[in-house]
Amino acid sequence: MSTSSVKDETNGNITIFTSMGFWTAMTTDFGLGWEASRQAAGIPGITPTEEKDGNLPDIVNSGSLHEFLVNLHERYGPVVSFWFGGRLVVSLGTVDVLKQHINPSKTLDPFETILKSLLRYQSGGGSVSENHMRKNLYENGVTNSLKSNFALLLKLSEELLDKWLSYPESQHVPLSQHMLGFAMKSVTQMVMGSTFEDDQEVVRFQKNHGTVWSEIGKGFLDGSLDKNTTRKKQYEDALMQLESILKNIIKERKGRNFSQHVFIDSLVQGNLNDQQILEDSMIFSLASCIITAKLCTWAICFLTTSEEVQKKLYEEIEQVFGNGPITPEKIEQLRYCRHVLCETVRTAKLTPVSARLQDIEGKIDQFIIPRETLVLYALGVVLQDPNTWPSPHRFDPDRFDDELVMKTFSSLGFSGTQECPELR
Repeated sequence: MSTSSVKDETNGNITIFTSMGFWTAMTTDFGLGWEASRQAAGIPGITPTEEKDGNLPDIVNSGSLHEFLVNLHERYGPVVSFWFGGRLVVSLGTVDVLKQHINPSKTLDPFETILKSLLRYQSGGGSVSENHMRKNLYENGVTNSLKSNFALLLKLSEELLDKWLSYPESQHVPLSQHMLGFAMKSVTQMVMGSTFEDDQEVVRFQKNHGTVWSEIGKGFLDGSLDKNTTRKKQYEDALMQLESILKNIIKERKGRNFSQHVFIDSLVQGNLNDQQILEDSMIFSLASCIITAKLCTWAICFLTTSEEVQKKLYEEIEQVFGNGPITPEKIEQLRYCRHVLCETVRTAKLTPVSARLQDIEGKIDQFIIPRETLVLYALGVVLQDPNTWPSPHRFDPDRFDDELVMKTFSSLGFSGTQECPELR
């Protein structure tokens, strides 16, 4: 991925689906040097711990980039700076400073992510109009695959529910494990089709997915992947196997009509080349499985610890569905359920960081942000800022009854017209 392609891809937010693990590839691709970065030296923050790695040791010692940013913003305020190698990075930690930086006319492009850099993908973005076209293509892909596979989602949900109901009341439920399994079964079939009706194919995909994702989460952050030839080979083999599966499915579905419309069909029918289809379906599959699993896990976890919320949600479901069937149209009427999911995203900090490249020189408060500075959106910090969210650590879906609160949440890309497609 060249620097120019990164610029094209940062017409909107780059969502980073993990709180760790994108620095090595990211800073290599952006190619920013000492001289350009020194122009922003007036921004509060910390000096490099090491000349070669900058503040990378501090990030590793914090346990995650999110925890590092929490500490940094607590010490230095809403606009802070730190160093990766010889490159200065600026982080924004409140809604007010994000609003100064977010340009609503820009295209949000959740697929042109740092993940592409980590996976060593090379294809870049295009013009603003091309990015708008691709964004619409992805959104339609999600809409059509949800519609076509709604019965599948119900079937998989009911199978899991039946499994839980068969347990004795005192039996432990491995929630994260079950939710990841549910996410893998549902997302693989909705993205790639009937190949994944076979449980063995799902298990194989899950194994390779886990290998790739674990290295995205850690190996790239501390450089350990490149130092361990065994792990690196396992990672590369897993990625190659995932790509091979996708290439075969793309080839199979080209020029043919299937009764079940899946996400890849929308990409195949769009004006994209095979490499773009491969990369975008890979990114969507990786991210969607993790986001679906984590969202379901945390939502159920929060519901089990809040009987009042659980009761209110149950009453809404009873009122909307009664004894009738579950339909997409009726799901749209579940207003409180949407609030529960929004509050889950916020409280669990489901997407703790996103980023963009500063394409032109900008100003936030009194600080000048030079052109080509990497700017992080510390969403995990923003989502628990007490000035924006009263009692931020409390799980309280009722806060989204306030339209201004929902508007703020939507502006961060978590709902409404700017919602990240994977969240749907």
